[in-house]
Amino acid sequence: MANAYRPQKSFWLLLLLMLIGALVGDALGVVLVPLLPALKPFTSIGLAPATLDLHFARLTFGFTLTLGPLTALGLLLGFLLYRKL
Repeated sequence: MANAYRPQKSFWLLLLLMLIGALVGDALGVVLVPLLPALKPFTSIGLAPATLDLHFARLTFGFTLTLGPLTALGLLLGFLLYRKL
């Protein structure tokens, strides 16, 4: 059989695996930074919090991504695990 059936991979599975990898990498980074200062986060990108006040409701928007070596490694491992599936 030349064309075997391959199930379609889900974008949500990729997002979940990369999120788990980033969380594990960040947790390891927090634990190991006192021992190895070179593992501290090296960049932070995002949007500063902004508030929309409508007098009856107040909405605050914002997003920040802090990237360190172990977080990046976790993201990469999550992606590679997705490719293996």
